[in-house]
Amino acid sequence: MSDALFDKLGGEAAVNAAVDIFYRKVLSDSSISHFFDDTDMEAQIGKQKSFLTMAFGGPNNYSGKDMRAAHAPLVEKGLNESHFNAVATHLSDTLKELNVPQNLIDEVMAIAGSTHDDVLGL
Repeated sequence: MSDALFDKLGGEAAVNAAVDIFYRKVLSDSSISHFFDDTDMEAQIGKQKSFLTMAFGGPNNYSGKDMRAAHAPLVEKGLNESHFNAVATHLSDTLKELNVPQNLIDEVMAIAGSTHDDVLGL
């Protein structure tokens, strides 16, 4: 087995399950769901799966924008620290729901945290 976080999490099936549950949580959260009002969610979910696969050390099939460019329109709509934290909480809760071991959740959250400044355009 690979040392990549992607493999430790369970590979493609695990990432796909996590992203699907994560977006259900995000879209049911009225504090952040409005940021996705004009988003093709099927495309968004696909991009997120590819991005996380790459970010976790799996195959790199991600061809989307970089974090700063992808989130700039959302920053213009008011995306801020509280929104970033809400999304991070949903990610952590999703991984807990999937019984991911805490040490792997910590790795995932460190990767997510490393995107903070780019996501918020800082």
